[in-house]
Amino acid sequence: MNGEIICEGIDTSVQSLGVPTIDSPLLATARCVEEHERVIIDSSLAAVNACLRENREIPSFERAGPRKKIFFDSSKTKCGIATCGGLCPGINDVIRGVVHELYYMYGVENIYGIPYGLQGFIPRYRHSFIDLTPSFVENIHGLGGTVLGSSRGSQDIGEVVDAIERVNLNIVFFIGGDGTLKAASAVAREILSRGYTCSVIAVPKTIDNDISFVSQTFGFDTAVEEAGKVIRCAHAESKGAPYGVGLVKLMGRDSGFIAANAALACREANFVLVPEEDFDLEGETGLLATLERRLKARGHAVVVVAEGAGQKFFGGLPRKTDLSGNVRKGDIGLFLKEKIEEYFFARSYQVNLKYIDPSYVIRSVVANSSDSIFCGFLAQMAVHAGMSGKTDMLIGLWNNTYVHIPIALSVRERKKIDTTGPLWMSVKESTGQPIMRNG
Repeated sequence: MNGEIICEGIDTSVQSLGVPTIDSPLLATARCVEEHERVIIDSSLAAVNACLRENREIPSFERAGPRKKIFFDSSKTKCGIATCGGLCPGINDVIRGVVHELYYMYGVENIYGIPYGLQGFIPRYRHSFIDLTPSFVENIHGLGGTVLGSSRGSQDIGEVVDAIERVNLNIVFFIGGDGTLKAASAVAREILSRGYTCSVIAVPKTIDNDISFVSQTFGFDTAVEEAGKVIRCAHAESKGAPYGVGLVKLMGRDSGFIAANAALACREANFVLVPEEDFDLEGETGLLATLERRLKARGHAVVVVAEGAGQKFFGGLPRKTDLSGNVRKGDIGLFLKEKIEEYFFARSYQVNLKYIDPSYVIRSVVANSSDSIFCGFLAQMAVHAGMSGKTDMLIGLWNNTYVHIPIALSVRERKKIDTTGPLWMSVKESTGQPIMRNG
């Protein structure tokens, strides 16, 4: 998705449990969305003309929002909410938003929190469901983390669906990242194969903002704001000592959106290293020599590195996976700290390096105002989709409009920075960093 024309190979159809036949309780108070309302994925003239030239349908998403007819009878509907994977600012805001929309707008009273992610469905873990009432969620948006708890690692999909059937849930909301989305899709498909009637709706949660066909995920704005504060502190540290270097490692396993945006937000970074752009350490144009020239010229420097950058330097190490099945990354932050100190020590050049890794602090904070509002809209749209009988889909923001996106489409690849696009060009302009590759 790095700037190419989106025209072929895109299946945007969203699965439905059946034809909605019940009048929505929102019919008299809300502007309802018609099923035929669509949001074009790539509305550029070049993309539209390419599709027309090839006689292809212009790819578009279903518009999200309340429908005139709903699938589930509100008085008999039972819902579950599960949060999985790592923490992220705004999870509690989404939980609160889902509960409030279900309870106050649709009249659904049976809402349950599934504790500790997928583990909460599995009997052997003995986690009891939590009654989610408006009073229970009243103040949770002022707390970091998730009041439901979370966990990593796969669970037997059959056992998860057994629990859903046993409790007679009609809608299950999954809040999580790439691994959670894949699990939610598997749950939805298993439910359909059994002929059971239950909607599975996902709200994508990844602080890295790397979900395809989703303009922005919740928590990202807060993460950028907090990361900017850390970069400013690193800048202060670097200027406070002769030949000072502030080295900041930020989240970004496969995509460097936080590092890039945080650098632009505070304009104090001199080098930004991301997974999408290769760099060398040694040689006249490598990072170390370039950093040396910067220190000699200006006396200080700030280096921001995304956790997934520079993984080629760990090529000889065994590649292990975490509980979510992700390949564990080599610790580029500590690696760079060691290499920078070794390089300047060998040249009898005393540097004062301060290394900062704020990852767990950033992901645990309370959502800022922008993210909190965003989470509320995502929650509302997720409820509208579930009550109308949609399934195996997620809520995303695309072209400033909330849309329904099939999970399979969003998880087929990671969203990455286009290194020829305006974001990365702005980073290079702000930092002044050259291409740090030899040859």
